[in-house]
Amino acid sequence: MTRKARNLYLIPYILWIILFVVAPILLIVYYSFFDVDGNFTFSNYQHFFTPVYLKMTLSSFWYAFLITLFTLLISYPTAYLLTKLKHKQLWLLLIILPTWINLLLKAYAFIGIFGTYGAANQFLDLVGIGQQQILFTDFSFLFVSTYIFIPFMILPIFNAIEEINPSLIQASRDLGASNFTTFRRVIFPLTADGVKSGCQAVFIPALSLFMITRLIAGNRVITLGTAIEEHFLVTQDWGMGSTIGVFLIIAMIIIMFLTGTKRRKGAKK
Repeated sequence: MTRKARNLYLIPYILWIILFVVAPILLIVYYSFFDVDGNFTFSNYQHFFTPVYLKMTLSSFWYAFLITLFTLLISYPTAYLLTKLKHKQLWLLLIILPTWINLLLKAYAFIGIFGTYGAANQFLDLVGIGQQQILFTDFSFLFVSTYIFIPFMILPIFNAIEEINPSLIQASRDLGASNFTTFRRVIFPLTADGVKSGCQAVFIPALSLFMITRLIAGNRVITLGTAIEEHFLVTQDWGMGSTIGVFLIIAMIIIMFLTGTKRRKGAKK
């Protein structure tokens, strides 16, 4: 294939990136310099550094960190177990299947499960604990968010474990290493890129959650995504909403840079 032909094939991709990546970002930056009356101003950026928005930013990062941590703690052993099963591709498909269901439907399903007369409270009644306020709490928000993001963490970790050369693990055991040492010195370092990709796939969207904060947390959890929704749909202050979006994009770029992965050679089968 000639160089000219390759360049022609790149045109659709370049147009796609310009129309659906570059152009929206430029529009967000543009609107961030206007107030609610359409006047050019830098006040939006000044307001962002007030205690209210800084506290909201810290809250967003804290909840995103917790969601990523819980997701990783559940996903890593699950992904490792999946690689040992006989029909691992089938089990992996069953884990991925919930991602095909609309997020809104899953949120409403959990409202029914965690509600006053839902399955969770019925179980608590059965074991003698009694009804509890599960819905509209930090627990319900973290639980549902973790459930939603688990497939996105499992998949890259599963692929990374699958690429490990079994002879490396066998060599570690032949040299007298325990299972824990083998995991710490061989398995985990070779799957670090998969862990980074999974954390990236979870942490970045967790920063901008807004639907779950409303339906599951009952607005008890306020994130940057919730603030953006409020400014665009309620207060109609597109400038402030765009300003928050600009800082969110910057944060995402920094996270992508920090969690960027490099291909490791020699780890494949």
